[in-house]
Amino acid sequence: MVYVFLANGFEEVEALTAVDLMRRADIQVKTVSIMEDKLVYGAHGIGVEADILFRQGLYDKCAMLILPGGMPGTTNLCNHKGLNEELQHFYDAGKPIAAICAAPMVLGRAGLLVGHEATIYEGMESELTGAVVRNDRVVISKNIITSKGPGTAMDFALALISYLKGAESAKAVSAELLYK
Repeated sequence: MVYVFLANGFEEVEALTAVDLMRRADIQVKTVSIMEDKLVYGAHGIGVEADILFRQGLYDKCAMLILPGGMPGTTNLCNHKGLNEELQHFYDAGKPIAAICAAPMVLGRAGLLVGHEATIYEGMESELTGAVVRNDRVVISKNIITSKGPGTAMDFALALISYLKGAESAKAVSAELLYK
């Protein structure tokens, strides 16, 4: 099971591209609202009903945590105590954590990027506290996967598939979508 966290103001393209492509690769993925309600509104006013609320998560059975960016979604993620605790548990256990666009800021502020390479939305590099900043579309550094923004959402999602199920699965989904 993989969890994609939704907070009001999330970047719709980033969250839903990851969910869509991972489901195409037969990866069990659930959207998780960190709000009081399952209905979460993206940065562009698109309402999405999350699969579960944060408190319903089975984090010990989860294989990966994924944070989409967007504003103020990323700020809402930063301010959620329970999410930050789960991120720390995952990090300590060496389990994979992924973040795109502004969301690597959550990892930087939590001290989880020290010694890792990472990328973030252009102009926000100072938020990658302790990281070696890279300008690549997607950066994989041990168990931390980061990506730049909405325009890299497909690359990010395919990198997640490759990480979880191997390069052949990612290639198959990419070919199905006519993505090169």
